[in-house]
Formats: sequence, C-alpha cells, structure tokens
Amino acid sequence: MRILGLIPARGGSKGVPGKNIKILGGKSLLSYTAEAALESRLLSKVALSTDDVGIAAEGKRLGIDLPFLRPDDLAGDKTPTLPVINHALAYYAEQGDEFDAVCLLQPTSPFRPSGFIDRAISKFIELDADSLVSVLEVPDHLNPHWTFLPNENGFLQIATGDIELITRRQELPVAYFRDGSLYLTKSSILRSGSLYGKSLSYLVNDPNYYVNIDTLDDWERAEKWVENIGDF
Repeated sequence: MRILGLIPARGGSKGVPGKNIKILGGKSLLSYTAEAALESRLLSKVALSTDDVGIAAEGKRLGIDLPFLRPDDLAGDKTPTLPVINHALAYYAEQGDEFDAVCLLQPTSPFRPSGFIDRAISKFIELDADSLVSVLEVPDHLNPHWTFLPNENGFLQIATGDIELITRRQELPVAYFRDGSLYLTKSSILRSGSLYGKSLSYLVNDPNYYVNIDTLDDWERAEKWVENIGDF
C-alpha cells in the first residue's frame, strides 16, 4: 500500500505566532513531526503542505517533499482539513503519483512514541479500515455516561441517551477522544468527501506524549515536556 505522509503547516497562526517554525528545545516545532515521519518505514513519501515561504524553507532543510505552495483559498484559519488533503492528492495524481491512503501528521502534536506511525499503519492495513485515528482514554469525570446535555425543557439528560446514571466508576465503559497526533484514511474515502468513512479504527497513544499546541499555555507545556523528557 502506498501511503502519503502529509504534514499541514500553514502560516498566520494567531494563538502562537509563527509556531510551526518557532524554536522548541533547540529545533523548530515542525522538525519533531518531520523527523518522526521520515523515520517511518511504511510511508511512501513525506510531504509538506504550506502557504508560507519560511515554513517551506524549513521543510526543505528537514528533507521533506515540498510539491507546491498551498493556494490562499486553502490557507485560512477556518479552512477544513479535507480539502487540504485532497488538494495534495490531486497534485500528485497530476504528476502520475497515486497513493492508496494519506497519513495526516499535524505539527501541533509534535511528540510521538518511537515507531508509533508504523504501528498505526500496520493496524490500518491489517483491519482494512476506511480510516484510523490516534486516541487517548477519556478521563472518568468526562466520560459521556457522566456528562449531560440540556433538553428543551431546561433539564439535563445524560449525553449518551441513557435513562439511568451509572453510579460506580468501575462500571463506566472505556471512551476515547482523538488526540490529534495521527489520522489515516484511504484515498478513495477522502475523495468521496469524508475523512473517516464507515469503518473507523484507532490506536491508543501514550498520554505522556500528549501536547496539542494552540495557545501560549500549550507552548509552555511543550517546553516543559522537552525539559523533562515527558515527565510531568
């Protein structure tokens, strides 16, 4: 299976200005994800999708493919992920380079255990899933069986639709949330207009590696991770 490792890194970040090439622990934020992707044995190509010449230059320095500069209409802060991926697939297809799937690797989730990308790809291929995402376990107090939604009468109802509340923590079923580290999807599913398709698999990540950088507080947490090698 030919899999494109795609790193989306636009310019114009508001929460942490210039974050994709901002220096973290002596190297750019982008470099953490680039290095993890280039270490993979199962990615056929690693490419950068960016609109920013500074980020592009850093991507070239790191040794990842820079097929294009992303057009402005795909570089807004509200631009969805799917058209960005399909833009890259379409570009490569025009060059006669086809991929069976895309592995999206966001630089804002910079820390991944060694071999994590290839473990995800192996599971994705083994299960023949439409897609696979990296996940972490939801803390008990945020489990959907213990969270509530307001109804039209102004009362609360259990988010899952259950009638009775589970009272014991030990009886809660395991729930997961996407941690943003990795998204894998078949190209046919992406081209159909979906990021997930009908069969969504998952790989549980190590919570000690979880940092999702969106704000300056997140950046400070990432700096602490680097200083302590993941020891919070």
